[in-house]
Amino acid sequence: MTGATTGDLVVRVLLADDQSLVRAGFRLVLERDRRIEVVAEAADGAAAVELAHRHRPDVVLMDIRMPVMDGIEATRRILAEARDDLPRVVVLTTYEQDDYIADAVRAGASGFLLKDIEPEDLRRAVHVVAAGDALLSPSVTRRLLETVRGRPDERPRHPERLDVLTPREREVVALVGRGLSTAEIGRALFMSPATAKTHVNRAMTKLHARDRAQLVVIAHETGLVAPH
Repeated sequence: MTGATTGDLVVRVLLADDQSLVRAGFRLVLERDRRIEVVAEAADGAAAVELAHRHRPDVVLMDIRMPVMDGIEATRRILAEARDDLPRVVVLTTYEQDDYIADAVRAGASGFLLKDIEPEDLRRAVHVVAAGDALLSPSVTRRLLETVRGRPDERPRHPERLDVLTPREREVVALVGRGLSTAEIGRALFMSPATAKTHVNRAMTKLHARDRAQLVVIAHETGLVAPH
């Protein structure tokens, strides 16, 4: 993130959607916040990949259904580079039951937003994901896990993966799996948000999770969080 003239950090955003009216509306909403700058717009997935490489945004708001290349493949290609400054990709969906949610997480998406999101919530979401949190509403998380785990009575897979975690890290990952933010984890475990974020980052490194969205999947797949 770059520094604004006021000294504040600015989140640089790339918008990818094949509807120009949607892009214009999102730009208008986002740039009401002086800490957000829309650096580029793409009308298809291939253009999104090219523009992401050129502009190095902090966050990409990515529609799934686009011509030339869909949003999932575009996400995969954007995040295929071995760079420390890879953007956070947030998938834009029309319905929370979108069938592509699991594929988007596997491609590296950090979260999901409905296109009819309230303006203030959109701006807040951009800051949240730029700070490293995942954007997974309870209904999206349920849909994701239904797809990933299959039948509700399926037995946990590879719970031994959690053996690398400390007891505190297990607690933190369990709360991530329930959809809590860093601040909420800190309050639940009586620690500062910075300490909670450190535990999350260490767990992600140990479990080879690209981001918190994948940490949510691991928490449920291993049985650390019981299915509803």
